[in-house]
Amino acid sequence: MRQNPARRAALLDAAIEVLARDGSRGLTFRAVDGAAKVPNGTASNYFANRDDLLTQVGGRVYERLRPDESTVADVSKGPRDRSKVAALMRDLVERISAFPTGFLALLELRLESTRRPALREVLTRQIREDLDGNIDFHLKSGLPGDATGVVLLYLGLNWLILDRLSLPDVIPEAEIPALVDELVERVLGPGLAES
Repeated sequence: MRQNPARRAALLDAAIEVLARDGSRGLTFRAVDGAAKVPNGTASNYFANRDDLLTQVGGRVYERLRPDESTVADVSKGPRDRSKVAALMRDLVERISAFPTGFLALLELRLESTRRPALREVLTRQIREDLDGNIDFHLKSGLPGDATGVVLLYLGLNWLILDRLSLPDVIPEAEIPALVDELVERVLGPGLAES
């Protein structure tokens, strides 16, 4: 297997685009080579097989969706209240929506995982680790709410993003920020003390 990290990342980015555009059935080494604009056979030099490619694509999507350091650092600035949580959630929706092929590729991977136990195991572990990391970060940062609230926000925002990217006419774009704010308000509840 080749080990050029930049080439591997470019191939994985191309695979994300192929998955989002053509679905998992369209994800072939040849399609990835074409999307990456590299010679045929390049992807097969970097990935042992299609399962290896699918698994690594999931990791690459999460790598590209991580918030930047300034977003994380902003949590410790100013009051840690519901409005801060709402701002973080609006940022999350915008960050994911700005990388629509990543989210759509991840959906394809989830569907494919229903047929591939090894992929299901990898995705379950990765998504659970991400969710646990979000819960841990939220609780340690002093933001209002608890672990259940973080899970409820995760569930609600995932469906909002799915509608936004797959059926954008269901909820008008202009309504999304207010819906995110209302979701945070209802999940965290007015009875919870703010920091």
